[in-house]
Amino acid sequence: MASTIKPPGKLAAKKHPLLLACIPPVTVITVLLAVWEAAVSWGSLPGRDIPSPSRILESAVLNWDSLSYAAYITASEAVAGFAIAIIAGILGGVGLYTSKILYSALFPLLAGAQALPLITIAPLFVIWFGYEPPGKAVLVAIFSIFPIAVQTCRGLMAVPQYFSDVALTCGATRSWALWHVQMRVAARQIFSGIRISATYIFITATTAEYVGARAGIGIWIQSAYVSRQSPMVFAATFVILILTGIILSIIAAVEWLALGPPGSDSID
Repeated sequence: MASTIKPPGKLAAKKHPLLLACIPPVTVITVLLAVWEAAVSWGSLPGRDIPSPSRILESAVLNWDSLSYAAYITASEAVAGFAIAIIAGILGGVGLYTSKILYSALFPLLAGAQALPLITIAPLFVIWFGYEPPGKAVLVAIFSIFPIAVQTCRGLMAVPQYFSDVALTCGATRSWALWHVQMRVAARQIFSGIRISATYIFITATTAEYVGARAGIGIWIQSAYVSRQSPMVFAATFVILILTGIILSIIAAVEWLALGPPGSDSID
C-alpha cells in the first residue's frame, strides 16, 4: 500500500496552529510601529501631538507604578462586570429561547439598553453608586449582557431538533436535554457572544471612570489630558488594547480546552 506523504508545511501547521496564527498580526503590528517610529523621527508626523512608540514606552516605564495601579482598578471593574454579564447573559438567552412571552417582553428592552450612549448613562451611575468601583462593574455588566444573551438564544434556535429528540427518546427530561445537549451544540455561538462583549468591557469601564471615579485608567487619561501629556494618553490606550488582547486570549483558550479547535465539531 502506497503511503501518503504530507507536505512539511501542513505538518507544522498542525503541530503549532496557535504560533502560526500569531505570525501575521505580529508582523503587521511590528511593521506599523516601525513606520510610525520612522515617520516621527523624520518629521513627517508632529512629535508633540503624536509621540513615537519609543517615547510612549519611555513614558509608560517612567509612570509604571501609577499606570499599573490604574490598570489594576480598571481590570477589576471590567472583569467583575464581565463575569456578571456572562452568567446573566447565558441565563437570559436561555429564557428568551424557552419563553416566547419573555422574548417579546425583554428582547426590545435589551436592544434598547444596548443602543443607549454610554456617556448619557454613566453620570447616573455616578449619582447612584458614587465614585466607587461597584458602579463601574454594574455598568460594564449592563452593556455586556446583550451580545451574550442574543448569541445564546440564536445558538439554541439553530440546534437541529433531532438532538433533543434523541435525548428525549433515551429517557432524558426536556430540562436535561436543554442544558446537556442543546447548550453543548450551541456552545460555539455562545462563545462568539462572549468574545463580542469582551471587546468592549475595558473601554466601557474606562469611559465610566472618566465621567467620575477615584482611580483607574479613565482618571489616568483625564490627568494626562489636563497636563497635555500625549505620551501618557497613548500609553494608557495601549494598556487597554493589551488588556483586551489578554481577555480575548483567555476566552479562546477556554473555548479550545472545552470544545476543541474550531471546526472540529459540526451540528450537521
